[in-house]
Amino acid sequence: MSIKAGDRMPAGTLKTMTKDGPQDITTEQIFKGKTVVLFSVPGAFTPTCDAKHLPGFVQQADAIKAKGVDTIACMAVNDVFVMNAWGKSGGVGDKVVMLADGNGDYSKALGLELDARGFGMGVRGQRFAIVVKDGVATHVNVEEKGQFKVSTAEHVLGQL
Repeated sequence: MSIKAGDRMPAGTLKTMTKDGPQDITTEQIFKGKTVVLFSVPGAFTPTCDAKHLPGFVQQADAIKAKGVDTIACMAVNDVFVMNAWGKSGGVGDKVVMLADGNGDYSKALGLELDARGFGMGVRGQRFAIVVKDGVATHVNVEEKGQFKVSTAEHVLGQL
């Protein structure tokens, strides 16, 4: 069963790159006492993710944060080194926190895993955006297969 608006975000641990190297970051650290937009992509550097999804959140970061969002975080079932390289390539700076869900455990905990074995990509996370207030999902926007509408930065901005 997948997460829905009103549900508490499941506990979990992701990885992020810091100046001291890869570090674990818990969902409590990410969500507790904060308003967070967590968006997920099927894979770093994949066409829609790289050309539209991540750039949209980078471009709209100031407007999103002006609506009271503390953190914008991008998650993918990729390793921390790929997420870090993609963040650098996408010019995220301090606008978007890049989170690695290396084994897909958090995507699965959300009930939003994606079987992409037919594309040679294994099990990944679906494309989605979740608005979280103090650990509770207030908006859960999961894309239909092949779509890019409800998880866009512009759509999320309209929900804030």
